[in-house]
Amino acid sequence: MRPLSRIAGIGHYVPKNLVTNHDLTKYMETSDEWIRERTGIEERRYADRLGETTTTMGVEAARIAIERAGTTPEQIDFIVFATLSPDYYFPGCGVLLQRALKMKEIGALDVRNQCSGFVYALSVADQFIRSGMYQNILVVGAEKHSFGLDFTTRGRNVSVIFGDGAGAVVLQRAEREGQGILSTHLHSDGESAEILAMYNPGTHANHWMPTPYATFDEAAIGQTFFSHKMIEEGQVYPYMDGPAVFKKAVVKFPEVIQEALFANQLTTADLNLLIPHQANLRIAQFVQQKLKLRDDQVYNNIQRYGNTTAASVPIALSEAWEQGKVKENDLVCLAAFGSGFTWASALIRW
Repeated sequence: MRPLSRIAGIGHYVPKNLVTNHDLTKYMETSDEWIRERTGIEERRYADRLGETTTTMGVEAARIAIERAGTTPEQIDFIVFATLSPDYYFPGCGVLLQRALKMKEIGALDVRNQCSGFVYALSVADQFIRSGMYQNILVVGAEKHSFGLDFTTRGRNVSVIFGDGAGAVVLQRAEREGQGILSTHLHSDGESAEILAMYNPGTHANHWMPTPYATFDEAAIGQTFFSHKMIEEGQVYPYMDGPAVFKKAVVKFPEVIQEALFANQLTTADLNLLIPHQANLRIAQFVQQKLKLRDDQVYNNIQRYGNTTAASVPIALSEAWEQGKVKENDLVCLAAFGSGFTWASALIRW
């Protein structure tokens, strides 16, 4: 039986700029009470506009994870970087992080699964460790949302939710039997992909919901990839049908958690800690109630950081570990749901 992979080191980074709900009232018609009631969020962190990027935040989290793993950047032999807010449209953040950390000429894979990105990335890295192909894999989830949000009343339903930050882990082969990532479970359903999306800029010729059987149109050659109209109509900002997302999330979140437990012949009573993606405190509370979990079995930090998408799970896991809420032999479940729709879980024996 091949050894499992384990999280040998973990770290996170959040920017110093703290933005409260009251701060947002300067830019849009909202209130602290309105935001707390709908999301549970009290504050979030924003990266420096010019001094910090998705990659630089990922680098900070990675340095901590690498040090705690007792290794060095030179010993990392593969990178998996999850984000929906890369520094550039291309290339991806993986190679930028490899350059910044002065690593060897190793492989770097970018994952674009939004809120589920880190769990997807962890699953990919887990398979590489299990197969023996790599020995030290760096998995990063990082986001800089603040530069691309609509800070007007028009965009408040989305803009009040998101924050910036990064988390990272180093995966290595487990040292003892039964330790490590027991299983991962990945799902998707693209039927309603457009109800949580950022449409522009994109290659769909400015049609927000392209048909799958569209024919080539010569008249479309040279059509604007990015235009003033897109900006004026708010088409360059994220769009979300909040109630529809909530309705789907509260079904798929519990399902994928139960799937992980069932696959390992365990129950919610065996679970020491659930770390859900920090999408909305109301979703996390609904899932906790549905699974009949105690408060001490669920870790949430969305109140302080907002939704940091691919970074939310590793930031929360890192914080929980630092606070002593994750201990050796604990059973920990990571779960996420987001745009796509995609959803995923990972069950870990720490």
